[in-house]
Formats: sequence, C-alpha cells, structure tokens
Amino acid sequence: MGVFIAIIVVLAWFGHLAFSLLFVEMNLSNPWMYLHVLIQAHLFTGLFITGHDGMHGTIRPFHDTTNRIVGTVASFLYAGLSFARLKKNHQKHHDHPGTGADPDYCERSQNFFIWYFTFMWRYVTIWQILIMAILFNVLSIWFSEMRLVILWIVPAFLSTFQMFYFGVYAPHRQPHRDEMMPYRSRTLQRNHTLAFLSCWFFGYHYEHHQSPGTPWWKLYQKKMI
Repeated sequence: MGVFIAIIVVLAWFGHLAFSLLFVEMNLSNPWMYLHVLIQAHLFTGLFITGHDGMHGTIRPFHDTTNRIVGTVASFLYAGLSFARLKKNHQKHHDHPGTGADPDYCERSQNFFIWYFTFMWRYVTIWQILIMAILFNVLSIWFSEMRLVILWIVPAFLSTFQMFYFGVYAPHRQPHRDEMMPYRSRTLQRNHTLAFLSCWFFGYHYEHHQSPGTPWWKLYQKKMI
C-alpha cells in the first residue's frame, strides 16, 4: 500500500505540474492561476514527505532498496536534494530533537525568519543549486521563464514555508513544556481534514516522533486527543 500511495503522490505532483505548465492561463487577474500555485505547493510538500517516509523505511517496510529508490526520486524531484544527506541529518533530528545537536533546530533565536533561513542554509548545497539551474534552463526551451517561475519555482518555495512551519517551527519552538517530552515536540489538535490540508498530517508531530515507523497516511490513527 505504501508504494502505491507514494506513486500516486509522485504522479499527482508531476501530472498537475505538467497540466499547469501546458494549460494554465498566465494572467494576474486569473484566480485559477493562484489556485494552481497553491495546489502545486501542497503537492510539493507531499513529494517531500514521501521522500521523508523513505528515510524512515515506511514506504515498503523491511525493504531498504525500495525505500531508498523512491525516497531518492522524490527528494530529487522536489529540489535536487540528496536523499542520503537528508536521511543522515534527519536521523540526528530524531536522536536530539529541539537541542543544539539537532540540525533542524535554531538555538540562537526562536524568531521565525531567523530560524527559517538558518534551517535553509544548513540544507541547501551548491550541487542542488546547480541541478535546479540546469533543470530550469532545460525546461525554458519549451516554457517561458515567467511560467516556470510562477508555476514551478514559487510553489516549491511556498512549500518550504509550509513544511518548516508545521514540521519544524510550530512543533519544536520554545517553551519546551513537560507534555512535549521526551521529543520536545507539540502537536496539532485532532482535526484530520485540517491536518492533511496543512501539511499531510505532519503537524501530528509528537505522534511522528513517538512512532517514526508510521507512514504519513497512517499518522492520524496515532492521534488520541
């Protein structure tokens, strides 16, 4: 089931991106253009979370090769990310959440923007920038630069805020109260529709740390209150 869901997410991301680039009218007064930007941003987030499930081996349990292949594809399609590097850093996040040893955490400031740019700085690489630049120039053979920026780059950028807020900042910011221990993580209230629309159930973050072997599409089952 996990492989099937991962394939659906990847195909939905690719299919909607192709549709948007080919058919969406580029007009600032066209409300459908903005809707497609938001849909694509949400699908970008789903793509990353699919790669994230690959890091935890939950796409196909006990089958490292499948998890590595699907996770690598999803991470690369998201923004030229290295699955191996992401997996290494994400394990540190689970081992030391909300501490100085957590690569996702910002000790020097709890300000949203300082933390966001610190987070991005730790993960963005020169190779990733080069890969995205090459892809942009190749795609610009068929699509205008403006179309690529609005329908591909902007949704990807928006999704980083979505993932950062619901998957890093909101769960792990201080104060770290007793009920957040031992993961220094809080969670969304029980509203499964909102939890999916906000960040593919990733806002159920205490539950994720408590049960990292549960794929994103089953996290709602771990939510008790």
